Amino acid sequence: MKKTIFVFSALIVALLILFQLGKYSFIRGNMAVELIIAIIAIVFLFLGFYLNRKTAAPKEMAPQQIDTKKIKELGISQREYQVLIEISHGLSNKEIGKKLFISESTIKTHVSNLFVKLNAKRRTQAIQRAKELHIITP
Repeated sequence: MKKTIFVFSALIVALLILFQLGKYSFIRGNMAVELIIAIIAIVFLFLGFYLNRKTAAPKEMAPQQIDTKKIKELGISQREYQVLIEISHGLSNKEIGKKLFISESTIKTHVSNLFVKLNAKRRTQAIQRAKELHIITP
């Protein structure tokens, strides 16, 4: 934050100096100084574009690794894990059943097993707990 304040303060001071030089060159009638001021202004323009692009660029986060050891420790089966992933995508039991080609009652069984293994009472708690344990990506 201090760096940003310093950069903008320096830019403001430079602009004030340029305005004073412009006023001085107008009084003297010397147009060469105005040409130099225009070149400096263009440099500042491109510097502003560069700083904006640098600060506005989204920061890439490191991909979070899934803790497969934790999945095994909790005793979550491969099918239960698939159901957990689909729950995290916001799908209902019926939609999960259609996607995984299994019955809705089997999905309910997998979901209830996940609740027990993740110590959760609701789907949202299960997803939150899975994210905390790094079982699924946020």
